[in-house]
This record gives sequence, structure tokens and C-alpha cells, in this order.
Amino acid sequence: MFVLAMRSIRQRPGRFMATLLSAFLGAAIIMTFNSLHDTAGQRGVDSVSAETLSTAAGVVGGYGTLLVFFAVASTLTVNVRQRAAEIELLRCSGATPGQIKRMVVGESVAVALIGAVLAVAPAMLGGRLLLDVFQDSGQVADSVSYSFGPVALMTGFDITLLATAGAAFLAVRRATRRRQPRGRARTLLAYAALVAGGLGVCSTFAFSATDAALMAPAAYGAILLSVGFALLSPRLLSGLLGLLPLTGASGWLAVRQLRERAGQLSGVLMPLILFIGMATATLYMQGVESDAIEASGVPKSVDAKNLETLNLTVVGIIVVFACVMLINSLYAATTYRRREFGQQRLAGATPGQVLGTVGVEGLALTATGVLLGTVAGLAGILPFTIVRTDMVWPHQGLGVWLGIVAVAAAATLGTSLGTARRTLRAPAVEAVAVVA
Repeated sequence: MFVLAMRSIRQRPGRFMATLLSAFLGAAIIMTFNSLHDTAGQRGVDSVSAETLSTAAGVVGGYGTLLVFFAVASTLTVNVRQRAAEIELLRCSGATPGQIKRMVVGESVAVALIGAVLAVAPAMLGGRLLLDVFQDSGQVADSVSYSFGPVALMTGFDITLLATAGAAFLAVRRATRRRQPRGRARTLLAYAALVAGGLGVCSTFAFSATDAALMAPAAYGAILLSVGFALLSPRLLSGLLGLLPLTGASGWLAVRQLRERAGQLSGVLMPLILFIGMATATLYMQGVESDAIEASGVPKSVDAKNLETLNLTVVGIIVVFACVMLINSLYAATTYRRREFGQQRLAGATPGQVLGTVGVEGLALTATGVLLGTVAGLAGILPFTIVRTDMVWPHQGLGVWLGIVAVAAAATLGTSLGTARRTLRAPAVEAVAVVA
């Protein structure tokens, strides 16, 4: 099956580009920040610089691991679902579920290994630039030299390959079941994340306004709530469709399509909810913290500068990575609908009506992701604001939130409409003739 997996990659490399890109970016992020562990572990590095570098590597490395798994999982889920006919043909030809799993996992690990190798050089450059940022802000001594060593390489390759193998195994396991999976494990994990997230944000009230770790429980609680909503996104999408004002032929068709494909669209809603929830919580809490320090009249300490740099860096990573996840998932999902679009056109729909349906679907997905992500973000922002400033609502206004929503909407609608427009260039008869 390994030989068959390698042949599958050589014959259809385009199918694995989304997995390659996710693995490449994930490995680059992990190795970039974990190289700071190598830098901090050098001889002659002072304790303040070492603590700053180790904190940045540990915090952002944890975010990176979570994002890598979700990115690869969402990409592979879409990929494996598109290969349902191929997998069924292999089963009819005598392949066992175990052999199919080994084939898909082998393909995915091979592609992830290539992505991790390609990520080494960009990670070295990114780590050096990141060290320069810390040195320019005075958080790390100028005498500290950059080092890219075994910690960066081992974590980058190990986490990327393990996340890819695990995500591929789970995706193909669902695809090879003869009975429709009930998703009990996914539901249990979702509720566990929601409970843990709720306890995290509630534990914020156990801290005082001057505690250095005040932001941690609120931030991680918002992240866990985002993860829980993301795992429950198929059910939540189906429930929210009835509340959206979707009218007209395009709206009616979009609702039917979304209800039928709610499970498949979880790969799109996951990065969307995570992006909005994590970015909203982090940016607003950092704004509240900065305003509180400025109001106190005390200059920012090294720890405060470290926290601000970390938060802004994390948000930057989330923006880039979530957008790539969205684009990957939407591009793969929309391209796969080429035959469906051809059938709709042969049934009498015009290209404009098909594009209108895709646009309404994108709006519905964006609205769902914005609602759930905003709820998760607010769950972390409000307790932090109450404890830090004795006020309920932050003074930052809606500008930051509107910017986050604009980025999410542009990525979702731009990718889906652009891919659909490109797909519709093919004649309807040729599109229908394509084997899904």
C-alpha cells in the first residue's frame, strides 16, 4: 500500500497541495518559535533574555501545535471526503480498511515530511527576524546570537508528522466505516472543551487586577470555547440556518445545500471560528491591559512588553494561518463541486444564479462563524475587563472587531466566489462528465 500511496502522489500532485501548504506553514511556525529555545539555551545568555525567549517559544509553540493539528485535520477531512468513490473502489477490489488507512496515512505523512523539509530555511529566517524584534524592543540583550538547533528541528518534524498522521487516520477512519458514524467522540470532546473553557473564563475572577497571569485563564478559556464551538459547528450551522433571512431562489437553494453539506463544511467553519474567537479575545484584552497600564502612569515593565509582543505575534500568526486554512478548505470544497455546478446549469440555472447561491452560502458561513467566534471572544474579554478595570465593557469600541470580521468575510467570500467563477468557465457538459 505504501507503493500505491507514492504512485498516487506522483500521478495527482495537485490534490495534495493543500496538505503540503498546511504542513509547510505549520512546521515553519513551530520551528521558528522553538528555535528561540535553542537560542535561550546557549552559553552566556543572561537570565532575563533567556526567560523572554523561552516564554515566547513556549506560549506561541502551544498555539502553533493546536493550529497545525486543526489546519491539517480540516484539509485532510476535505481531501478524504472527495476520494470517497476511490476508497469505495479500493474496497470493492479487495482492499481491507486497514490497508486503505495505511495508504492514506502514508500519503499524508510523506507530503508532510516534504513540507517540513521545505520549512527549515524559512523558519531559520523567521527566527532570526523574531530575535531582532525582541532586541529592538529591549527585551533581549544585543549580545545574544541566534541559534537554530535540535529543539527546533525535532519539535517541527515530530509535531507536524504526528499531527498529520493522527488527522489522516481519523479522517480515513470515518470514511471507511460502513455505517454512518455517530460522532460521539467528537461531541464528547466538544462538550469537554466548552466546560473547560467556561471554567477557565470563570477562574479569571479568582485573580486580582495586578496579577501577572490574569490574562492567561481568560485567553485560554476563550480559545477552548472556540474549539468547542468549532467541533459542534455542523449542528450549530443547521440550527442557525432557520434564523438567517435567506430569501429568493439563490437563498432557498443555498439553505438546502448547506443543510445537506453541514458536516462537510465543518472544515471551513473550524478555522473561521478559531480565527474570530482567538483574534477578538487577544486584541481586546491586550488593548484593555495597555490602557490600564497607561492610566496608572507606571512605565511598561519588561514583562508587560513581553506580553504585548507575544499577543501581537500570536494574533499575526492566527491571521495568516487561519486565512490559509480557510482558503485551502474553501478552494478544495468549491473545486470539488464542479460536477454539481454543471448539473445545476443543465437543469436551467444560469452562471449568475450559481454564483449567487455560492455567495449566499459564503454569507451564511461567515455569519455563523462571526456569531460563534464573537461569543467565545466575549466570554474571555468581559471577565478580564471586569477584574482589570472594574468595568464591564472595554473602551476599544467596535473598530477592532469590524476589522477582524472584514478579514474573515474577505477570505471566505473571495475564495468561494473566485473559485466558483473559475470552475464555471468550463462548459456544463464537460463539467458533468467529470468523475467526482
